[in-house]
Amino acid sequence: MPETLKPDPKRWTALIFIAIAQLMVVLDATVVNIALPSAQADLGISDGNRQWVVTAYTLAFGGLLLFGGRVADLWGRKNTFIVGLFGFAAASAIGGAAVNTSMLLGARALQGVFGALLAPAALSLLAVMFTDAKERAKAFGIYGAIAGAGAAVGLILGGVLTEYLNWRWALFVNIAFAAAAIIGAGLFINEPAQGRNRNRLDVPGVILASAGLVSLVYGFSRAESDGWGAGLTVGLFVAAGVLLVAFVLVESRVKAPLLPLRVVTERNRGGIYLSLGLAVIGMFGLFLFLTYYLQTVMGYSALKSGFAFLPMVAGMIVGSTQIGTRLMLRVRPRYLMAPGFLVAAVGMGILAQIKVDSSYAAILLPGLVLMGLGMGTAFMPAMSLATHGVRPEDAGVASAMVNTSQQVGGSIGTALLNTLAASATTSWITGHLKSPGDLKNKVFVNEAAVHGYSVAIYWAMGILLVSAVLAFTLINASVQNNPERAEGDESIEDVAVPVIAH
Repeated sequence: MPETLKPDPKRWTALIFIAIAQLMVVLDATVVNIALPSAQADLGISDGNRQWVVTAYTLAFGGLLLFGGRVADLWGRKNTFIVGLFGFAAASAIGGAAVNTSMLLGARALQGVFGALLAPAALSLLAVMFTDAKERAKAFGIYGAIAGAGAAVGLILGGVLTEYLNWRWALFVNIAFAAAAIIGAGLFINEPAQGRNRNRLDVPGVILASAGLVSLVYGFSRAESDGWGAGLTVGLFVAAGVLLVAFVLVESRVKAPLLPLRVVTERNRGGIYLSLGLAVIGMFGLFLFLTYYLQTVMGYSALKSGFAFLPMVAGMIVGSTQIGTRLMLRVRPRYLMAPGFLVAAVGMGILAQIKVDSSYAAILLPGLVLMGLGMGTAFMPAMSLATHGVRPEDAGVASAMVNTSQQVGGSIGTALLNTLAASATTSWITGHLKSPGDLKNKVFVNEAAVHGYSVAIYWAMGILLVSAVLAFTLINASVQNNPERAEGDESIEDVAVPVIAH
């Protein structure tokens, strides 16, 4: 008989500190981007090595997420959470104090390693602490808003710190976040004793998954800089394919797999990982192009550019906490996710209309608000359903897969959409160039760049439309407080039973 544990009386206070930790991990991906030009000048980082300040973090983070989720199931989510916080703070301190390129790159890689422990532990703590359907909806609404808006918050924070202090504080600020979360975790987080996965670690799985994901993420990074047909790029993609196929074969045969295939082959979770990963492709591409557009074409400062994203942050908060949370207990997840992605696609369509002299109020403001509302509404049920109904011992690795789909999606989005934008810009120049002197004309150069951004944003809109179709087609779970099984899917095991029930 299922036995549901009594809810932890400190769970809402614990949520504050889990949210702080998640915000730190998410915003770190963008807060350093704003500070990068200053760090490059200060440390004498070459243009060739500049990308590694970002790539060192994303490679370690994306490559080790599944390992981090399995460690959380093995060690316990609270223990993993606290270790991740200590390590992330230490790595941030090293990076902030960096005296040369190698020290900074090593610190960024360490941040990625500990982030890969921290992120799945944070999400799986929510999964095991909030078992009541209404409370779970509220908790995941807050978490979804932070997960979605954190990157934009990083742009604002990076601008403030770089403009008023210096680039080092873009890293030092993590120490304050981590310290608050560590104290809060010690005082308020009480992980249920049930649900540990004490099986031996699947070492071959760890090696194959980590190497495969690193090859995949690095392949997209090289595609952005070297081109899709470059030998190294193609080699990395082939290696990623071989390693990940081998990983699936190993996982289907070992007794205690790193990633139990039941986690991803279950129809609803598989649909979430796929549709969410695709949606993030579009969203990360948008951050990239709008940042360049605002600073190089519109002439915004780093700080003003960050604040320009605030309407999207507000939209995400409203979409997650007001729309998603209120409706999740009344309608099926696909009726929130698919329309959410469609609304975000409409926002993308508006943003694709940008011109060299566009008005912020007429184009950017409505586009950003709709993007935020749509993504916030879709993120909330996705975050909740991705960990809902999993076996207790799989909570950490299911959480890691949410982060992995977003991380890989972000890497793909940056490389793919940047390549499309560059190609469209080159084509525009070829068609409009009347004399070599045009290339020195700032208006001409800006018009070419904006055309490229617009084409890439249209592609991002198309990707969001595909996400909406996938979410509506693949996700068939019942309302999350409905004890009935998902319609047409007899493989789901007690969709509405709390994840810590036995």
